[in-house]
Amino acid sequence: MHKETNQDIDFHMGRLIKAELTRQGRTATWLARQVHCTPENIYKVCRQQYVTMHLLFEISKALERDFFRDCSSYLESME
Repeated sequence: MHKETNQDIDFHMGRLIKAELTRQGRTATWLARQVHCTPENIYKVCRQQYVTMHLLFEISKALERDFFRDCSSYLESME
């Protein structure tokens, strides 16, 4: 089981997703249509620190950004 540390607080996937949406000038409604969910679910995702792998994969495809690489880079920076 993963125990949260202070370093974990620095990494927040929802904020990364929200920032990318903003950078691309896209809306939660647009992303919801791409990943087949509701805009409310996207707003919830943007508030969450962690996102399921399947949803992250779908969001990565829709936004054409490899969020998994962001995770890997963060892990490498912790070493």
